[in-house]
Amino acid sequence: MKFIRVEHETKCTYDSEVQLAHHLAYLRPLSNAFQEVLDTSLVISPTPDSHYENVDSFGNKRDFFSFQSAHEYLTVTACCQVLTHELPRESVDAVSLTWEQVRDSLRYASGMKYVPACEFVFPSAYAPYVAKIKSYALESFTPGRKITQAAIELTQRIFKDFKYSPKSTEVNTPVWEAFDQRLGVCQDFSHIMLVAFRSLGLSAKYMSGYLLTRQPVGQKKLRGADASHAWVALYCPGIPGDWLELDPTNNMIADESHVRLSSGRDFGDVSPLRGVIRGGGEHELEVAVTAEEFGEEAS
Repeated sequence: MKFIRVEHETKCTYDSEVQLAHHLAYLRPLSNAFQEVLDTSLVISPTPDSHYENVDSFGNKRDFFSFQSAHEYLTVTACCQVLTHELPRESVDAVSLTWEQVRDSLRYASGMKYVPACEFVFPSAYAPYVAKIKSYALESFTPGRKITQAAIELTQRIFKDFKYSPKSTEVNTPVWEAFDQRLGVCQDFSHIMLVAFRSLGLSAKYMSGYLLTRQPVGQKKLRGADASHAWVALYCPGIPGDWLELDPTNNMIADESHVRLSSGRDFGDVSPLRGVIRGGGEHELEVAVTAEEFGEEAS
């Protein structure tokens, strides 16, 4: 297990005054089978005229805040402390279900028990059905294969076949374009994997969060130099919590270095910060993330 502290600061400076603004933030971590939230806070400057929290339909904590008075900048600083746990490999190996068995359990049939995970089977805005991605997935999901074996192989193939290239895509780059050019970032790789799983009738969630990174020996970790991260959770009964979290960007099962912020159908559901403003003109955005260990487990 690891005790991890994350600070995520977003600064937005406007060319002219913003007269009215409404914002939505997904910046508070979630609790699941692999993560306990110890503390969380959100500091907004200037102080908004209204601010309240609630939980969305996927169980994520979110903040709404608004300004009815003029302002020339916005700073949002989210801090959290979590205790993360690693999924034991023996738990993965113990799963005996084939991917077809899991797929069939998610299909609607009269008299069958409703499985809540089925809401993540369907295509979504950032992860629509793409035939060539389904064909790519079927190379790993051969008939009768265990779902864990097939999913881990697909993770390995995406890592091998796609190049991580930060400037090759934008937030709105279509998933099929990233797939064709074999370039992208963690968001692109996660959307490709979502399309692959869902095209086979499997249920998968987009995971938004952070990844604890370590500096090479002898180098000091720079504050604010980390970044947001994304990976995928596949519905897999028998795994603790019933979701197997896979990180195709790093070719791994998500472990104690992954900090879970929120989950949804795709990036559009869990964008860390978004808003609608009146005025402001052009604006400059700066984001700084620091993830580090603390307490007895820090090394």
